Amino acid sequence: MPEVRLYQSHLSLEAVAFVVALSKRKQRSILDLADQIARHPFTIGDYRTVDAEGRLVENLLIEGYLFSFWVDHGSCEVRISEILRV
Repeated sequence: MPEVRLYQSHLSLEAVAFVVALSKRKQRSILDLADQIARHPFTIGDYRTVDAEGRLVENLLIEGYLFSFWVDHGSCEVRISEILRV
Protein backbone atom coordinates (compact mmCIF):
# COMPACT_ATOMS: atom_id res chain seq x y z
CA MET A 1 0.00 0.00 0.00
CA PRO A 2 1.44 3.44 -0.88
CA GLU A 3 2.48 5.75 1.92
CA VAL A 4 0.04 8.60 2.57
CA ARG A 5 1.84 11.92 2.98
CA LEU A 6 0.21 14.56 5.13
CA TYR A 7 0.28 18.15 3.99
CA GLN A 8 1.56 20.90 6.27
CA SER A 9 0.67 24.57 6.36
CA HIS A 10 3.40 27.07 5.54
CA LEU A 11 2.83 30.78 6.20
CA SER A 12 4.41 33.59 4.21
CA LEU A 13 6.14 36.43 6.06
CA GLU A 14 3.04 38.58 5.51
CA ALA A 15 0.79 35.91 7.03
CA VAL A 16 3.18 35.45 9.97
CA ALA A 17 3.14 39.21 10.62
CA PHE A 18 -0.66 39.08 10.75
CA VAL A 19 -0.64 36.18 13.21
CA VAL A 20 1.98 37.59 15.61
CA ALA A 21 -0.01 40.82 15.95
CA LEU A 22 -2.89 38.85 17.52
CA SER A 23 -3.40 37.68 21.09
CA LYS A 24 -2.02 34.25 21.99
CA ARG A 25 -5.53 32.76 21.96
CA LYS A 26 -6.27 34.18 18.48
CA GLN A 27 -2.85 33.05 17.24
CA ARG A 28 -3.65 29.46 18.23
CA SER A 29 -7.07 29.72 16.55
CA ILE A 30 -5.58 31.01 13.27
CA LEU A 31 -2.84 28.36 13.25
CA ASP A 32 -5.46 25.68 13.88
CA LEU A 33 -7.46 26.98 10.90
CA ALA A 34 -4.30 26.93 8.74
CA ASP A 35 -3.70 23.31 9.76
CA GLN A 36 -7.34 22.52 8.97
CA ILE A 37 -6.80 23.82 5.42
CA ALA A 38 -3.63 21.73 5.13
CA ARG A 39 -5.50 18.56 6.14
CA HIS A 40 -7.74 19.08 3.09
CA PRO A 41 -5.37 20.36 0.37
CA PHE A 42 -7.84 19.72 -2.47
CA THR A 43 -10.45 22.06 -1.01
CA ILE A 44 -11.73 24.60 -3.51
CA GLY A 45 -11.92 28.10 -2.07
CA ASP A 46 -14.77 30.58 -2.23
CA TYR A 47 -13.07 32.21 -5.21
CA ARG A 48 -9.79 32.00 -7.11
CA THR A 49 -7.20 34.56 -8.13
CA VAL A 50 -3.86 34.36 -9.91
CA ASP A 51 -0.69 35.59 -8.17
CA ALA A 52 2.28 37.42 -9.72
CA GLU A 53 3.94 34.07 -10.48
CA GLY A 54 0.89 32.86 -12.41
CA ARG A 55 -0.19 30.36 -9.73
CA LEU A 56 -3.85 29.71 -9.05
CA VAL A 57 -4.60 30.98 -5.53
CA GLU A 58 -7.60 29.76 -3.55
CA ASN A 59 -9.31 32.28 -1.28
CA LEU A 60 -11.30 30.72 1.54
CA LEU A 61 -13.36 32.46 4.21
CA ILE A 62 -13.30 30.60 7.54
CA GLU A 63 -14.63 31.95 10.84
CA GLY A 64 -14.28 35.58 9.75
CA TYR A 65 -10.78 35.22 8.28
CA LEU A 66 -9.90 35.14 4.60
CA PHE A 67 -7.06 32.75 3.81
CA SER A 68 -5.30 33.05 0.45
CA PHE A 69 -3.30 29.93 -0.36
CA TRP A 70 -1.89 27.69 -3.04
CA VAL A 71 -0.88 24.07 -2.76
CA ASP A 72 2.62 22.78 -3.50
CA HIS A 73 1.87 19.11 -4.10
CA GLY A 74 5.54 18.28 -4.68
CA SER A 75 6.49 19.26 -1.13
CA CYS A 76 3.06 18.47 0.39
CA GLU A 77 2.64 22.02 1.67
CA VAL A 78 -0.26 24.42 1.67
CA ARG A 79 1.35 27.83 1.16
CA ILE A 80 -0.72 30.48 2.90
CA SER A 81 0.24 33.78 1.35
CA GLU A 82 -2.18 36.11 3.11
CA ILE A 83 -4.65 36.17 5.99
CA LEU A 84 -7.17 38.98 6.43
CA ARG A 85 -9.83 39.63 9.07
CA VAL A 86 -13.14 40.33 7.34
